[in-house]
Amino acid sequence: HPNWAILGEPAVARENNCLTAAKACNLNDTCKKYRSAYISPCTSRVSTAEICNKRKCHKALRQFFDKVPPKHSYGMLFCSCPVSDQTACSERRRQTIVPVCSYEEKQMPNCLELQASCRTNYICRSRLADFFVNCMSEPRSLSGCLKENYADCLLAYSGLIGTVMTPNYLRSPKISVSPYCDCTNSGNNKDDCDKFTEFFTENTCLRNAIQAFGNGTDIGMWPPISPVQTTTSIN
Repeated sequence: HPNWAILGEPAVARENNCLTAAKACNLNDTCKKYRSAYISPCTSRVSTAEICNKRKCHKALRQFFDKVPPKHSYGMLFCSCPVSDQTACSERRRQTIVPVCSYEEKQMPNCLELQASCRTNYICRSRLADFFVNCMSEPRSLSGCLKENYADCLLAYSGLIGTVMTPNYLRSPKISVSPYCDCTNSGNNKDDCDKFTEFFTENTCLRNAIQAFGNGTDIGMWPPISPVQTTTSIN
C-alpha cells in the first residue's frame, strides 16, 4: 500500500509476519523437522474419496505443538496481520494447520455434537477443559482474562489443535476463531450451543492474548501480584 505513513500503520506492518515466521521455522531444525512431519500426512491424498488421513494429520499436529518451542510454533500460529491485509497474511496464518485436512469436514457438524464427541476422548476432553479454564474472559481485568495469564491461554488453545475440536481462524476482519461446526439443528439447545461457540468466536481473553503475542507486548505485561498485607493491630 503506498500510503502507509498516512494510514499510521507501523513500519513492521509492511512485512508479512506470517511469512517471516514460516521462514524462521525453516531455519530451526526442530521446527522444520516437526513441520515437515505434519505437512506430509496432512497433504497426502489417501484415495479419490479421502484427501488425507485425518488421524495421522492430527497426531502429527499435536506433536508439532508439543515438541516445537513456542517461539516458533506460536510464531506461525499467532503471527500478527495488519488490518489492511485480509488476504496474504491472514490466509497464510489460516493455512498454518492445513485446514483442508485437519479442520474441514464434508459436512458441518453441530457444535454440541462435536463437543460430545470430544468428551469421549481423553486428550480432547482434558484439553477442552483446560481451554475453558485458561481462556475465561473477565471484563474487569486489565488483560481481559480471568487468570491474567496470556501464556496459559495460548498453550490451552494450541493444545486443541489436532483433536476433533481443532479450532481455526475465521475469515473475518477481527481475530475470531472457531471449531468446524455450527448451531443449526440444535433444537431446544440452541442457547447452549451459541454460548459454546461464542467462547471461541467472541473470546476477548483469547483475542487479546493472540494480539499481544503477535505484537510482542505479552512479555512482562503485569507486575507480579504482591501478597495481601495483613496488619496486626496492637492493643
